[in-house]
Amino acid sequence: MMQFNVRSNERDYETDYDVIIIGAGAAGYSAGIYIKRSGMSVAILEREAVPGGNTALSPLVENYLGFKAIEGSDLAEEFRKHYSEYGKIITEIEVRDIKKEGNNFVIETNRETFTARAVIVSTGTTHRKMNVPGEEEYYGKGISYCSTCDGYLFKGKDVAVIGGGNSGAISALYLNGIAKNVSIIAHSKIKKCEDAYIKSLDEKKIPFILNAETEEFLGDGKKLTGLRYKDLVTGDEKTVNLDGVFIYIGVIPQTSFLKNIGVKLDSHGFIVTDDKCRTNVPGIYAAGDVIAGSEEQIATAVGDGSRAAITLYTDKMNKKF
Repeated sequence: MMQFNVRSNERDYETDYDVIIIGAGAAGYSAGIYIKRSGMSVAILEREAVPGGNTALSPLVENYLGFKAIEGSDLAEEFRKHYSEYGKIITEIEVRDIKKEGNNFVIETNRETFTARAVIVSTGTTHRKMNVPGEEEYYGKGISYCSTCDGYLFKGKDVAVIGGGNSGAISALYLNGIAKNVSIIAHSKIKKCEDAYIKSLDEKKIPFILNAETEEFLGDGKKLTGLRYKDLVTGDEKTVNLDGVFIYIGVIPQTSFLKNIGVKLDSHGFIVTDDKCRTNVPGIYAAGDVIAGSEEQIATAVGDGSRAAITLYTDKMNKKF
């Protein structure tokens, strides 16, 4: 059984470190290992009860070196176990603000205040919502944003994935082994996922409904019963009866806590860095999916984490912060 630090009256961690990493995903774990091996103290602060980030939510990972095929939750657990030999993970703790006081950064959370000489932000992203009628009402009652979390609830039922990119394709392939029928509903005119996924979807006869703009989620007040969409080619409105819908239409970066410290963000809220993972604020670095222009891949997140840590150590030696 996985063991994590949980909130209790008796604290089992310090509040002052050389480096605080915010976000326990692939990038954060990678950075933490490099930081500790450089001789600095480190802790990762993670908002969720179970760490792992989007890696843990991936149904199946087939493109990470060394693993021909592995469930995302299993890969995330391997990352956690490796990092745990080096540093502390503090879960269920949300960073709300960062300030600079003298040579230290002050990290304010929902529980304690931490201090660190440097910070690495690896908070990743969360799933974007559609904001159409019925989405909020039927969330948890047929609507989900995580196929690995909730797919088992729809065994032998009819489901659809909204979103035709790689994430949607992966989720549809995962659900195909659980649900009775799976389809992909996409706003785009073409299939946007990689050719390898298109081939697998075709082999498993998982259909695409393209040029479809979801307008409303339907239900009986207790559970989802389907959705209504507009055919963008004909203009016709159509209804699909469904037991479940999994939404994969993009992501939102988790960066609101950086507002007061002045870290530069792009127009979508992603962190702007140089090619060494430095932000515009000396002593603050970023890694993984939260970076502007990220490829949103586990492999690149791991690379970003190591790069950020190496840059941080070099800057520390050169007294740049």
